[in-house]
Amino acid sequence: MSKPQTMRLDKLLANLGYGSRREISMLANSGRFLLDGARIAHVDERIALTPDLPERLTFYGEELDPLPGCVVMMHKPLGVTCSHKEAGERVYALLPDRWQRRDPAFSTVGRLDKDTSGLLLLTDDGAFLHNVISPKRNIAKKYRATLDRPLREDAAALFAAGTMMLEGEKTPLLPAVLDVISEREALLTITEGRYHQVRRMFAAVGNHVVALHREKIGGLELPDHLEPGEFMVMNEDEKAVIFG
Repeated sequence: MSKPQTMRLDKLLANLGYGSRREISMLANSGRFLLDGARIAHVDERIALTPDLPERLTFYGEELDPLPGCVVMMHKPLGVTCSHKEAGERVYALLPDRWQRRDPAFSTVGRLDKDTSGLLLLTDDGAFLHNVISPKRNIAKKYRATLDRPLREDAAALFAAGTMMLEGEKTPLLPAVLDVISEREALLTITEGRYHQVRRMFAAVGNHVVALHREKIGGLELPDHLEPGEFMVMNEDEKAVIFG
């Protein structure tokens, strides 16, 4: 079994957004941080980043924030953006203030546009992010689309053919699965992440998406109890479901 990663305590706490190293030292000296219930004598000592550390290391009596390598599942609401280039509130503002000062910072694992709701992952783990969005993985994403007009009868066959070309693209889309719920509602499962892909696919068959909601990434479904704007930190088993 490999040894856990270690890090200087003041560096860890600064990277988690608790303050500068000088501020961390002052807070520790005044007893704001406690390790196993005791004051921390030397904040420059290295500490093992074990899974139980957030329980053992407290700040004002509260458990430490999630350690580096954190993955957050969020129910993205409508009206917020994942992109720093778009105007308006960003999904990061839905996280606690201190989490927005973390280094490395949280990034979204892929994007949902402002007018799309549903399952969104955020992480500070670059390797995890790459594994989910890598074209080699072909991680499926399932969307529920509400449409402006009845679906064409041949839409499912066209999406599944693997020959559909979107305007401005040079390569055809990979096959996608369309499950028709009603004449104006459908589930679409894709394995790519091209720009506004779902909306552009329906536009290519003469339709317009009036509401779009992502329900699933890989084997991970958005839980019913997670309301719009709410989020939860994922454990290792939950993360593994994505790739299962």
